[in-house]
Amino acid sequence: MPQPDRLPGAPDFRIKLPQDGGEAHGHLLTEFGGNGTHRFLLHEGSFVAAEASPSLNNHGRRVRAELRVSGSLVDVLADPDRSGTLPRWVATRDIPCNSSSAAAALVYGYDASGPESWRTAEGHPLADYLSTAWRAPRKAWLVRGNNVSGHNLVRQLWLKEGFVSLAGAHLPPLEEADPTKSALRRFVEGGYEGAASYNQKRGLVDELHGFLTQMRVGDTVVTIGDGRLHLGRITGEAAQTASPGGLSNLRRSVSWQPGSHPYEELPEEVQQKLSVQHDVVDLTGVLEALDGLAAPAGPVAPTDPAASDFLPDITDALAADLLVHEKEWLDDVRELLIDERQLVFYGPPGTGKTYLAMKLAEHFGGGPEQVKIVQFHPSYAYEDFFEGFRPVEDDETREVAFRLTAGPLRELADLASREGNRNVPHFLIIDEINRANLAKVFGELYFLLEYRQRSVRLTYSGDDFALPPNLFVIGTMNTADRSIALVDAAMRRRFAFVELSPRTEPTAGLLARWLESEGKDGEPARLLDTLNARIDDPDFAIGPSYLMKPGVYRKGGLDRTWRTKILPLLEEHHYGEGLDVAARYGLDSLREQHP
Repeated sequence: MPQPDRLPGAPDFRIKLPQDGGEAHGHLLTEFGGNGTHRFLLHEGSFVAAEASPSLNNHGRRVRAELRVSGSLVDVLADPDRSGTLPRWVATRDIPCNSSSAAAALVYGYDASGPESWRTAEGHPLADYLSTAWRAPRKAWLVRGNNVSGHNLVRQLWLKEGFVSLAGAHLPPLEEADPTKSALRRFVEGGYEGAASYNQKRGLVDELHGFLTQMRVGDTVVTIGDGRLHLGRITGEAAQTASPGGLSNLRRSVSWQPGSHPYEELPEEVQQKLSVQHDVVDLTGVLEALDGLAAPAGPVAPTDPAASDFLPDITDALAADLLVHEKEWLDDVRELLIDERQLVFYGPPGTGKTYLAMKLAEHFGGGPEQVKIVQFHPSYAYEDFFEGFRPVEDDETREVAFRLTAGPLRELADLASREGNRNVPHFLIIDEINRANLAKVFGELYFLLEYRQRSVRLTYSGDDFALPPNLFVIGTMNTADRSIALVDAAMRRRFAFVELSPRTEPTAGLLARWLESEGKDGEPARLLDTLNARIDDPDFAIGPSYLMKPGVYRKGGLDRTWRTKILPLLEEHHYGEGLDVAARYGLDSLREQHP
């Protein structure tokens, strides 16, 4: 039987079985399978998991059974030195498979993606060796050319002669119209050896692949020159040509629109994408915003909604529900969120900071679905808050491995930036924001809190990330917690700080208004006001929420709450002073002043 032809240029691939169960090896074939992808040859001697997952499809089960009957897969004798290894089979011959995914399913015993599961010895996925798959009908791209070895190609060549380009001076002649990423990697490794670092070469491969293979005639292309954005449409295939100094060897013809747009007047979501520091950047996510830019030169109104459009107005019903009799105070909070997009409610305990944050977030966001709450603590870290590697159990193999996992901020940011959600406000509430090491928790996100139009390269994933304009952050901070250092100057510059104190509006008088709305006697409000007047430190004032619970108004409830909730706080405040707290702050003492 003739050996099937190997796909030229494709190396051997492998899959490692869990629990040190050995490896499977194979390579791509030139022949295509029934699903339109290259067939795959599983090599003789490859190890295969003997146990099939219930999720494996019926066709996969039938193939495994037929290979067992024919003797193509046989048992591997148990090794006493490998007691933890799962039952395995071994291939006694080369086994042609319909696709790389079918081969991966055969090896694993469950359905898996072949292009991602099969890897080279260096760890490159099989997907890099396949020709371009489906892509969006029209995409958008940024190509930088305002500083190519000190030359402004945008002004000197691109706009005058109608093209965009990449240098590519060290590449050999490219024979393929759409070279795969693996082919480009070989060219870059050979042509730029000693001329670029490994990280530069990896970035160059991605940029070349985007320019030569992903980019298509009809795509939108933009570039920045002299502080202005120029828009155009790709009109030609990629061409390789000689150029002065080797600065523009790879070219695509472009029909540029007349006029340009000042960078500072572009929509915020476009500015975020343009801040990514690569020579070729996929801008398809903001294609609609680019299409909305007017062609004529001169000032252009931003097409994305402003923060003021995101946030609904404060209503009389909301003010009444929150018992805030000065609606202007809530309007000020809304304006602060529009201007800063993040604020902190701070004050002594019991002033309703978290409750107010949740109510406002639900009002502005349209419901609790757009609100996520986290609570900081001393051991909270960047990996918990944004993203990091965490132990995760595989549903199929039950193996535990460290995987990159999104934290609450990344999850909410991804939700807010999803298509269809970009005009809906999303809120992250950080309770007790001053209890964590903020520089450790926020990391490079410090920068994004202040510069919402920019993006940063993330520590773990390496993605270019920006905070969506419709993501708002509200923190709460208990000023009576002396054991935790207050926030540093960098955080104070990035957040607006709003005080909630029993001595100022809207917290002052809140308990009296609540008691009146509930039809209860006003004595607890008078007692609380007298208590706070006796406390010498405003950070240790007592908020009204301690006395806004049903248990307070059952028989003996006020005395119980005062004795077990309020007096212990004041004992901590006066610790070591020898003060009789009960005599100074007890109910009997306060009632003597207001009989």
